Formats: sequence, C-alpha cells, structure tokens
Amino acid sequence: MQKALVAVTDRDWFTFLRARRPDEVNFWQPRGGTAFRALERGQPLLFKLHAPENVIVGGGFFTHFSIIPVSLAWKAFGEANGAASFTEMTAHIERLRRNRVESEVDYQIGCIILSDPFFLDERYWIEPPRDFSQNIVRYKGYDLQEEPGASLWARVIEARALSGHAVSDVSESTIYGEPALFRPRLGQGSFRVVVTDEFERHCAVSGEKTLPVLEAAHIRPVASGGTHQAGNGLLLRSDIHTLFDRGYVTVTPDYRFLVSRRLRDDWENGRVYYELAGGEIFVPRDPRWRPDKDFLTWHSDTRYLG
Repeated sequence: MQKALVAVTDRDWFTFLRARRPDEVNFWQPRGGTAFRALERGQPLLFKLHAPENVIVGGGFFTHFSIIPVSLAWKAFGEANGAASFTEMTAHIERLRRNRVESEVDYQIGCIILSDPFFLDERYWIEPPRDFSQNIVRYKGYDLQEEPGASLWARVIEARALSGHAVSDVSESTIYGEPALFRPRLGQGSFRVVVTDEFERHCAVSGEKTLPVLEAAHIRPVASGGTHQAGNGLLLRSDIHTLFDRGYVTVTPDYRFLVSRRLRDDWENGRVYYELAGGEIFVPRDPRWRPDKDFLTWHSDTRYLG
C-alpha cells in the first residue's frame, strides 16, 4: 500500500522552518517512549496545523526514526528541529510534556526524520480529508491509491508545483512505484542518527557505548567527494574519529583496524590504539548499511599515513 500520514503540528514550528527551508527536518515527538512504525522509508508525512486553522501546509518524506537524548537531537539537526536555540527547543518540548525537567536531565525524545521537506505558499494550503477529525492530536494514515487519499495527494502535488517545488520523480515514485524505488537523501543530521543506530550505538573499533563520546565519521569527507550515505559512515569514539580523519588510523576493506607507525613517531605514544590494531571492527547486521569497501579503499590509499 502507498501510504501517507497527515500529522498535526503547530504554526510556530512550521513558520520557523518555512523561513529557513532546510534539506531535512526533525518532526520530533516530545516523549521518547513509543516506536514509530506508521510509515515506510520514502513515504510522505504531511504537516497539518492545529484547529482552528486546520489546513495542510507542507510535508516531507520519511527517512528514519530514532529515540535519542534531546541533546543529540539538537547536535544532529540544530535549527532543523524548528527552533533557534537548544533552550527554545527544550522549552517547547517541556510545554508539550506538561512537566518541568531539571536542566541537567538529558531526556529522550522521538525523532521522525524527514528529507526533502516542502512548505506550501499560504494561498495553496489544503483542506484535510473530511474524515480527519479535529479530535486527532497526532496523525492519521491514508492509502494514496484509494479515496480520499488519492485526491489528497493529487492536490499536494499540484500545490507543490504552484509553490515552486519541482514535482520530481521522487514524489511520483512515492505514489506509483514500489516504496523501495525512492531512497530519501540523508542530510548531515540524519546521517549522524542513522549511523549511530545502525552501529547499535557503540564504537565500531573499541566497543565504547557512552553515547556522548560517539561520533558518526565520514570515511570519505564530503569536502573530498564523499556523501552522507550510510555506506560512507563509521561510528567511532571521538578520539579515534580524530585520528581517523588525520590519517593515523584506518579501516581496511576487509574491516580490519590499522594504526600507523607515524602515531608513535609523531607523538611518542599511542599504546591504547596499537592494542586495538589488527582487530576486526563491528559492522551493521544489515549488509545494506555496512561501510562501503570503495570508500574504505579510498581512505586507506589516500588518507592513511602508513
């Protein structure tokens, strides 16, 4: 079934993001206790303002869901959370949670990550289907190949075009093709969260599980022709990430961790890293998310100091 969700949000969140038009947004949930399984990757989520406005004003395409500490959500997405600062974001969350939280508590929130968001011009805002009750406080799903979902999506496509958003093969495949045909593009924030989750929240080399010191590393940096795709990622402890970026360590195409002799020569130290040398790194269970061997070869050949 080709599916879309119409999800309730507030005008402040929408207005803030419409003014900035990021390439991804975090449609966060104030509490992090429930997994989100309502959409498959690549299916659309539409933004509906609270009553009395009660109109659909934009949307995006589902990329990933994660339950993470609010500090990590801010670090990953920044203003793409719909707020100008971490303080503003947490104040909004806590109003919705209806409870005060001590400032040092890094509580969990749900993150529905959307790529290719679109924000409709006000004159093209869309009335929701008649069966979308004003009592709905979260979301309602619609089959895009049956009424009223088919007519709704046709109006969304038209409104996107009229608002200056290209109606690309991305949106066409979401309706008419199999969901697997559309692979949402990862942005910087979604890259961080997807890599963190696919490596099961521990360092690929050391096994460290302390989340605040784990970082999603690009094997081939974006500045050197890399991308935000998951196959270009490793989850590394921050010190190992630094050494990886500077070429003192690498991971071979057969997933072995190597440490350059230059580490000892340049810094007269490195014992903790040499103890890890030669070991096989942890890789995601799903082969689709494992580090790409071409990227690893590039790093070993181009960045590694040998």
